Amino acid sequence: MAVELCLLLLLLCGSTVSEVQPLHKPPPGTLDFGFVPAKTYDTNAYHEPGPIGILFRLVHSFLYLVQPNSFPQDLIKKLTQQKFGNVQGDYQKAIYYEIGFIVPAALGLLFVLLLPLVGLCFCMCRCCDNCGGEMHQRQKKNADCRRGCFATFLFVASLIISIGVLCAYAANQHLTSQVRGAKNLVHSNFKDLRIFLNNTPGQIDYLVSQYNTTKNKALSDLNNVGPLLGSRVQERFAKEVRPALDAALTMAGAIRETKEALENVSVSVEVLQEGTERLHSNLTNVKIHLSNTLSDSACSAAQAASTCNIIRNSLNQLNINANFSGLPGVSTQVAKVNDVLKIDLSSLVQKGYAAFNDTPDLVLNQTRNILSDIKNLLDFIGSNITSFTKMLPVQKVLADLTIYLTQSEAYVQDYFPVVEQYDFYRWLGCLILCCMVILILVFYYLGLLCGTCGYDKHASPTTRGCISNTGGNFLMAGVGFSFLFSWVLMIIVVITFVTGGNVEKLVCEPFEDRTLFKVLDTPYLLNRHWRNYLSAIVLKNPDINLTFEKVYSDCKENKGIYTTLHLENLFNINEFLNISMYTEDVSLKIEHINVNLSNIVLLDEIGKRNLLDFSSSGIDGINFAAYLTEINKSVTKVDLLSFANDLEARADQLPKGALENALKGHANSIRMIHNQQVVPLEQAMKYVKARSTLNQSIRLLQRTSSEFMVKVRNVLSAVDAAQFLISNDASLVIIQETKKYMDMIIGYFEQYVEWVKESITMEVAACKPIANVIDTAVDIFLCSYVIDSVNTFWFGLGGCSIFLIPAIICAIKLSKYYRRMDTEDVYDDVETIPMKNMENGNNGYHKEHLYGIHNPVMTR
Repeated sequence: MAVELCLLLLLLCGSTVSEVQPLHKPPPGTLDFGFVPAKTYDTNAYHEPGPIGILFRLVHSFLYLVQPNSFPQDLIKKLTQQKFGNVQGDYQKAIYYEIGFIVPAALGLLFVLLLPLVGLCFCMCRCCDNCGGEMHQRQKKNADCRRGCFATFLFVASLIISIGVLCAYAANQHLTSQVRGAKNLVHSNFKDLRIFLNNTPGQIDYLVSQYNTTKNKALSDLNNVGPLLGSRVQERFAKEVRPALDAALTMAGAIRETKEALENVSVSVEVLQEGTERLHSNLTNVKIHLSNTLSDSACSAAQAASTCNIIRNSLNQLNINANFSGLPGVSTQVAKVNDVLKIDLSSLVQKGYAAFNDTPDLVLNQTRNILSDIKNLLDFIGSNITSFTKMLPVQKVLADLTIYLTQSEAYVQDYFPVVEQYDFYRWLGCLILCCMVILILVFYYLGLLCGTCGYDKHASPTTRGCISNTGGNFLMAGVGFSFLFSWVLMIIVVITFVTGGNVEKLVCEPFEDRTLFKVLDTPYLLNRHWRNYLSAIVLKNPDINLTFEKVYSDCKENKGIYTTLHLENLFNINEFLNISMYTEDVSLKIEHINVNLSNIVLLDEIGKRNLLDFSSSGIDGINFAAYLTEINKSVTKVDLLSFANDLEARADQLPKGALENALKGHANSIRMIHNQQVVPLEQAMKYVKARSTLNQSIRLLQRTSSEFMVKVRNVLSAVDAAQFLISNDASLVIIQETKKYMDMIIGYFEQYVEWVKESITMEVAACKPIANVIDTAVDIFLCSYVIDSVNTFWFGLGGCSIFLIPAIICAIKLSKYYRRMDTEDVYDDVETIPMKNMENGNNGYHKEHLYGIHNPVMTR
């Protein structure tokens, strides 16, 4: 019934464990399903015996020494199949395996038979004054040595017997204490089984509820189809579109920069023309006036003629050097560029950006109907799972199993006092056995104590003290009880030895190394018609390879019972909730997504014409060399200060008079022109800035004008290529990205499937309590509690029984030295020569107490 419950419970999630392999791998995202709720089991199926474990290991070593043979699998299989003895040699194999137990058991039985018989004969012999029964002790030189040796041997034997009885008592107490404590262990196992039953439905409900996590994630991605699918499509085209639009936008900026450069050229030339023209006019006036002065008759004189000629020849130097008035204008280019800028190319490019960036919204708007169908399908799958879980009679089966478990626990609890009562009887019987040995030990120890303490080496055998004599009597009492009890002890030892040893070898050790499970898994062993017994019982199919060893190992590892018992063989999961079928439906719905991107226009014809007009604006026709030449020229052909100084110096060479004064006046005028016009043209911010701006603008135009045609063609080619890609390849790209999007959605369901498979395998209905029950029953209770204690008991009691034999011999021998004798040897002199005194019919023995004569030989 318990197995059927687990089968039904796990079927709830079994639909997700379909054998159909996932069609789309790997899923791009990872879902967090959390942790399957799990309870902590209380039972710790491990027993640590404590200090007595040393004795247990010692007994195990002894058993291995007695029985080193391996587990007889073949014999056990034949015995189970009732084929034992059919093959010649089976009995020989059995005897060979059991020889280690047969020989000690035979010796024990021999001990049981012979020791009482020997005791009886010994008693009868002593009654006839033989076997040490006569109260006479012959005097020997080594009497003290013999007495000491016998006392030592008896003490050692008694000590060993004491250790043995302590081991037996400890084992007896250990077994009783463990049996009393087993009630809590049994209760813990039942509690774990109840947790196992109660927690499993919650775990299954949790697995089923996590479908909502999958569905919600899928719905979230479906609601975000624009950002997800649209962005994927957009990114595929972005590699071509964005660089093309970026280049067009860059070209729009270049057009504005070109306009600014042309305007800067025009303004700067006007400023420089104004300054150079005024300077040219003033220099021309000075040159005319100076020429008129040199035309004076004074220059005809012989002294001044050569100087005047030199000055007259240098008048050509009084002229401007940089003539900006002669430069060609750029008004035509400015006008054409202004016409180009009447159309806002940047705005046209931004419209292309906007149209391209609206791809996610475009995808969202065109897939609304299909997404609605997919959402309805996901809700349908969820409702199917919910309705299927309600079809299974989980609660009824759970209630039945809970009742069965409760009744079993009540039965065990009611039966446990009976177990404790019988264990008390067993404990009392074992205690009586230990008391038998202790009684013998008490007589031996009292005999040794009294005999040793009361012994007087100066006293003759007939005059020994009362204490010494009592010690001898105690020893003989111990011998008597040894004969009475030893055979009873040995019977118990033999029975427990054979039983406990075989259980240890045939059950406990094979269970520990799992050889026992291999025997149980032998085909046709437990049922001649079933190949696999466990699968026939659980799965109703004996051909399924379900073994005791595998089930125990999996439960030991706390795996789920679904995997442990191969419950998939009971159910065709696809008939109920085949997730693969639903994923195919989802795939078909997603594959019908069709997005039209033909409305996206990156750059219209106006923008393209605008770029072509700019490329034909004539900027490349500007004479950049002429501009750069004039910019690099100085303001005047000659340094006016130097010219004025030179003119004044030559005036000083002329005779004093009006001519000299006139020339010096012209020199001052030239200095004034330099200071007022040339210096500002060279240093004033207005003219310096104009010259710098003109230089930069001309060089910028010169650098870019040669590339405009190529750049415009490249931009137009890139835009056309991107537009062609959107118009012609969009369908293929959309199909590819839609498949990836579909893989992502389907991947969530596959993750759910894999998670459920793993959870069912390792977490749901983890069958650790079942392994704990087996371990508790066999390994802990039977082997650790019972068999180890029983084996230790017979080990200690057997040692006591064996060492009773040397103890009996030594006690009989030693008692002769402690007891008071009736007669003793008589000697004539100190040389210890015996006398044959026949007068009283004592055969040479002298009854000293009859005559009251002290033996001079024994007196020192």
